[in-house]
Amino acid sequence: MSTRSTGLTQDAGWQVGVSRTLPQSPAVVWEFISGPRGLELWLGAGARLAPEPGAPYETDAGLTGEVRGYRPGDRIRVTYGDTTVQVAVSAAGGGRSVLVFHQERMASAEERERRRAHWQRVMDQVVEALADLA
Repeated sequence: MSTRSTGLTQDAGWQVGVSRTLPQSPAVVWEFISGPRGLELWLGAGARLAPEPGAPYETDAGLTGEVRGYRPGDRIRVTYGDTTVQVAVSAAGGGRSVLVFHQERMASAEERERRRAHWQRVMDQVVEALADLA
């Protein structure tokens, strides 16, 4: 009998995802999350991304990575240290949207729990910032 731990995958190591349905349209959420203020909330202060695979980025804190995928209006995938982070926006009906932060290739269950708490805080900050835009 094999036991599997929640969040442990065969090919992507430990992973975690945090999602929330938001009252704003996908276009509004995308514009925010891919713009300067949104990028700083989820990627780090000073983060700027070129919308093309392979483009490097660096935050003010010195974190470096590269864009792995960028589909305008849909999702952004970047390397983040030894991990990969994806942010995605999709329609939820009724003019609402779903925002998802997903991180994979983490080293341990402990790191997964730390990152879950991190992404929940980021989500709260995004929700607050979007409410302030209204």
